[in-house]
Amino acid sequence: MNEPSVVKDDVEFWRWKEYQRVMPGINWTNKDVITAGVDVGSVGSKAAIMVNGQAYSWGITRTGSNSPESATKALDWALKDTGLKSTDIKYIVGTGYGRVNVPMANKAITEIACHAKGANYIWGPSVRTVLDVGGQDIKAIRADETGRVVSFLMNDKCAAGTGRGMEVFADLLQIPIEKIGEMSLEVDVEPPPVSCTCVAFAKTEAMGLLRKGWSKEKVLAAYTRAMAVRMANLINRVGLEKELVITGGQSKNIGIVSRIEVVLGAKCLPMPNWRENGLDPMVAGALGAALFGKALYEKAQKA
Repeated sequence: MNEPSVVKDDVEFWRWKEYQRVMPGINWTNKDVITAGVDVGSVGSKAAIMVNGQAYSWGITRTGSNSPESATKALDWALKDTGLKSTDIKYIVGTGYGRVNVPMANKAITEIACHAKGANYIWGPSVRTVLDVGGQDIKAIRADETGRVVSFLMNDKCAAGTGRGMEVFADLLQIPIEKIGEMSLEVDVEPPPVSCTCVAFAKTEAMGLLRKGWSKEKVLAAYTRAMAVRMANLINRVGLEKELVITGGQSKNIGIVSRIEVVLGAKCLPMPNWRENGLDPMVAGALGAALFGKALYEKAQKA
């Protein structure tokens, strides 16, 4: 298999694309219940806006060193080209790693509750198990038909298999992060998983394998296989129930998703066509937060 062409040293292979989406066919007025969820993660910040509980727009940006500024940037990005101003939003819920530092939020709610609610909104009430792969941790969540959390488990604080772990491997192997999943499947025979789950040690092990003559595709296959096993074990511990979905940035990593399915012996619900007009699983937490915002606002109006 041919090696990638030599590229300039200043290419940032780890940098995933930031983008914004406005759903077509939705009109809003001042009488509508407009709510927002702002999910400040350790790696990415997402904001979603809903009109009467229907997804209207969202923005995905990289989290900076300042959580309040990251929250503001994400919300401003989600508002772009909508005609809305922040003052039009009736209720804002902050969630994620930096949820207590969302300056415009009326309330903070855990990302576990928000991802369960968001997954229920994206895929429907049949969802029972949600795997949220964030920037620094992994959460396996069981939910009921309303998207309420029944139980959950988190991994330890190691970043292996998370967004940050994938960024490290993208830089190490000089492969754009969006291509890691596809490249990891370009092997004739699935190699054994790497033995280390810690990112630092896995990186060292990967370098050793490269020196032994392993291709980049084979190293990626070994790493994603190890992470899939780790994630599947977390799901089994919380108790796998159909239907299963994956949220967060790694929901788009076909190498991770397909290997989790093999290890579990279970299929995930199909990924929405987020490149077109489908909902993006990466913003599940923000969508769930916006839904909680609608419920909280309507409750306050009745008080």
